[in-house]
Amino acid sequence: MGQKITPCLWFDMNAEEAIAFYAGIFEDVKITATDRYLEGGYGPVGEVMYVEFTMNGIDFSAINGGPEFSFNEAISLEIECKDQAEVDYFWEKLGAGGQYGPCGWLKDKYGLSWQVVPRRLFELIRDPDPARASAATKAMLQMGKLDVAELEAAANAA
Repeated sequence: MGQKITPCLWFDMNAEEAIAFYAGIFEDVKITATDRYLEGGYGPVGEVMYVEFTMNGIDFSAINGGPEFSFNEAISLEIECKDQAEVDYFWEKLGAGGQYGPCGWLKDKYGLSWQVVPRRLFELIRDPDPARASAATKAMLQMGKLDVAELEAAANAA
């Protein structure tokens, strides 16, 4: 038995395309099962209905459920990045064709929300010096893509 809880993502009949998009960004994406619509099902017979896949060691499932539901920011996937280069990479790749938002948030071209966050941000906003933590937080709130050097400069200026 794998994970006890598996995030299930609802797509508008493009789950396979979305998973291929993620596989082009993340190093470890594998489809582990695919189920197709049968006679009497919600979708066209033979089309992909449900896909199980892993991404960076985390199990996910995806449903080709149609346009009835769409993603929103109430749920997002957070990527903790080791450095600015990783932030830049994921920001560019996941945001391509999507929408960039504030504070390290973006929506990919499928509408799924992501938070692209440098590990250093967590260290700065948890700084035992409240002035440094506050300065880093205020700087973060002014950014789209998070910039480690600017976050550190703000904390150091406090």
